[in-house]
Amino acid sequence: MVEVISPASRLHGSLTLPGDKSISHRYAMLASVAGGLSTIRNYSSGADCHSTLRCIRALGIEVDVQGTEVRIRGGGLHGYRAPAGDLDAGNSGSTMRMLSGLLAGQPFPSRFTGDESLSRRPMQRIMEPLRRMGAAVEARDGKFPPLVIRGGALQPIEYEMPVASAQVKSCVLLAGLMAEGLTTVREPVRTRDHTEVALREFGADVESGPGWARVRGPARLEPRELIVPGDLSSAAFFLVAAAMLEGSDLVLENIGLNPTRAALVDFLAAVGADIQVLDIGMRHGEPVGVLRVRGSRLAGGVLEKGLSAALIDEIPVLAVMGAVSEEGLAVRDAAELRVKETDRIETVAENLRRLGIRVETAPDGLRVEGRQRFRSGTVDSFGDHRIAMAFAVAALSADGPVAIEGAEAASVSFPEFWSKLREAAA
Repeated sequence: MVEVISPASRLHGSLTLPGDKSISHRYAMLASVAGGLSTIRNYSSGADCHSTLRCIRALGIEVDVQGTEVRIRGGGLHGYRAPAGDLDAGNSGSTMRMLSGLLAGQPFPSRFTGDESLSRRPMQRIMEPLRRMGAAVEARDGKFPPLVIRGGALQPIEYEMPVASAQVKSCVLLAGLMAEGLTTVREPVRTRDHTEVALREFGADVESGPGWARVRGPARLEPRELIVPGDLSSAAFFLVAAAMLEGSDLVLENIGLNPTRAALVDFLAAVGADIQVLDIGMRHGEPVGVLRVRGSRLAGGVLEKGLSAALIDEIPVLAVMGAVSEEGLAVRDAAELRVKETDRIETVAENLRRLGIRVETAPDGLRVEGRQRFRSGTVDSFGDHRIAMAFAVAALSADGPVAIEGAEAASVSFPEFWSKLREAAA
């Protein structure tokens, strides 16, 4: 599928975005091992989150989907049944990495598969701690999906992660729900804490602080009625696009503003974006608010160390922003980009060059010069949802239409993206 995006002078109006993907995954997984019926409203429409629903349904859990409302009847920590076949995670690394933690404590083997892209993504980071807890985990070439997990009785561990990863932390904490005693995870850089927040909401005995989290097992989780806030990672494309276009005045409703995710808002404000939080409240332990962004003069800047880790998913669209900023954007300490759905350092650089933008790459990042103008042309999503959406943002500031090949990739996380973009640019 090819989407052709024409230049725009502004984004304006008010948008409501789909439910947060990270929170949707976690609510569904915890609901599947709670004791009774949970209802989740504003569940993410993205294909990745529906891969999680497909997998827990294959494990014998009753799942009813009506639009963005999902009802899940959990059977407790050991309510899963042995699947009749492979568990297909599609393109979703979140599904495979986090759900593996729950499968590690089950008394049957499971085989996890994914699409071509996911099958190239390394899984050693979850395999090592799960093995230490007592599960047997095998993978192709010792690190790639398919994963075969032979679960059983788990032992609590204290695990120090070599690389910051919310998915790995979540995998270990979810496995810890089934271990007798305290399972502790320590991380080198603070990562998003949606798992810890959701565990508290479902009634688990969990504690956390800067750089650590622990859970006591075995746990008994209670069913809940929950509303997922709008996805800040999806909002990123609209926030950056509106800031880049001089005449913009755009309001985004009901956006999750968890402090471990809100580094995006802080960074945009620091580089000159006119961005305001108009209202904020708490829902199920998560801060939720309204964001307003207007066209701005953007300075550019540097992403490195902990900031690169905090904004790892937003780097593609921030690289686009860097090209039109005053000083450009330098990204360092972001080697993790090379093992995402694509090698995002190379796919971002390739598409920037196709649109006439000067960029240099490094093993752990890239440097985009500032004060440039996007040319009309054709780019490729390379099957990566964030690449497709980032270059739609670039197209809005180009000197002519930009064709985006493989635009259907956006449906992995944000099926409504193209219609929402046209609504805001109308």
